[in-house]
Amino acid sequence: MKKILLHTLAICLIFSSANAQSSDRKLAIGLNGGLSDYHGELNQHWFNFDKAFRGQLGLSGSYYLNSWFNLGLDATVGHIGHQNPSGHFRAKMGQGNLNLRFKFNNGKWLKEDSKFQPYIFIGTGALHMLADSNLNVPGTDWTGNAGLGFNIMLNEKISLNYNLNYLMTNHDKRDNISNGKNDQFMIHTIGLVFTLGKMKDEDGDLVPDKLDKCLGTPTGRKVNLLGCDVDTDNDGIPDFEDACPNVAGTAATKGCLDSDNDEIIDSEDACPTVFGVASAKGCPDADGDGVTDAVDACPEVKGTIAMKGCPDSDGDGITDADDACPTIKGTMVMNGCPDSDGDGIADNMDKCPTVKGVAANNGCPEIKAETQKVFDQALKGVQFETSKAVIKPVSFKILDNVAKIMSDNPEYKLDINGHTDSQGDDAKNMTLSQERAASVKAYLASKGINTSRMESYGFGETQAKATNDTVAGRAENRRVEFKVRF
Repeated sequence: MKKILLHTLAICLIFSSANAQSSDRKLAIGLNGGLSDYHGELNQHWFNFDKAFRGQLGLSGSYYLNSWFNLGLDATVGHIGHQNPSGHFRAKMGQGNLNLRFKFNNGKWLKEDSKFQPYIFIGTGALHMLADSNLNVPGTDWTGNAGLGFNIMLNEKISLNYNLNYLMTNHDKRDNISNGKNDQFMIHTIGLVFTLGKMKDEDGDLVPDKLDKCLGTPTGRKVNLLGCDVDTDNDGIPDFEDACPNVAGTAATKGCLDSDNDEIIDSEDACPTVFGVASAKGCPDADGDGVTDAVDACPEVKGTIAMKGCPDSDGDGITDADDACPTIKGTMVMNGCPDSDGDGIADNMDKCPTVKGVAANNGCPEIKAETQKVFDQALKGVQFETSKAVIKPVSFKILDNVAKIMSDNPEYKLDINGHTDSQGDDAKNMTLSQERAASVKAYLASKGINTSRMESYGFGETQAKATNDTVAGRAENRRVEFKVRF
């Protein structure tokens, strides 16, 4: 039995898929042979290889009901028997049963035409025994049947079948012993099943619909074994549509030769052996910029004809590879970068890109020496009342000079930064520095300087210029700084 199962699995791997019973081929018949396996008072073990198995021959029939169920009919004739020290019997046996078969190749779990087609079944039937000697009780019993099996399709019409049929009789006397437990049998068979009937061929091309990959082919058109139009040169284009039916071509060229597969037929291709594009008359243009690779200075990067195929992203006439600012339109003089204020310093290096300046001041306007002198004087010259933000009158002259500078230079914007020493509470020092810077801003505003040109900030004791451990150092740290921006 084990050898039979192993051989069956091997066959399962060898044979390819074929058509099974179906709605247009509903009937199948089979021939089989196998062994009977008795289970009763004389033998309490199934698959006992030490006992005598008896041969069986049989016929089977199967009718397709739907994709899930077949109606089955099985009949076998042969011998049954057993012998051991406690008793023995031997008989000729014939049995038949009608069953309902549930198929696993139902289109949901396995394809209907799967090469491997397992099933289970349940049914009822009759069993008749004839005495082979005086060692059994002959007669007829009704049986209940259940079992399993599988088909392995060998080709379109023939399959290899294994079937296990379990039978329980309605009596307990055929083995010469009766103790109230009904006799049981198993019949194992292997055989061939033949599927009958003619498969549908709606388009009349002599290829069954189940095998026809091109249903509805017009009558009279030549077809192949799959029911599809003949393609003499095997280029995927049927002869009736192929402009060159004897030479393999492509669909894009209506079946004519295209050696480099660029969809441009060789007779019209300037580079017939090298893949190209239509825009370059069949020659290669890897970056698709309309400049053929042979004359493209940058064949792998999309560019422009004017730049000989190289890119110029900002359109300033300088290729990206030579452009210091490839995404911003610039000038040749600035290596492709813009100079918005025209001061000869490129915007990307110019601290004041919208105001004309000098290189010495990183592109910002030059601060005049006399202006810087006034701001330096303000560092020590702007004084306040002790612990207050009230400006002392002694500071007014210096602040008036600052106001004049701002008035004379309308492009200036001014940051006013207040600082304190470390004496006293940190938070109070921060507030005091902010208030003093705001007082200076208010004073300059009173002299006609627009507040939109000024910003005041307080930094408390956080940006000391000198040590806070000496009187002189603390005096230097108490200051107001003016910084010009543009």
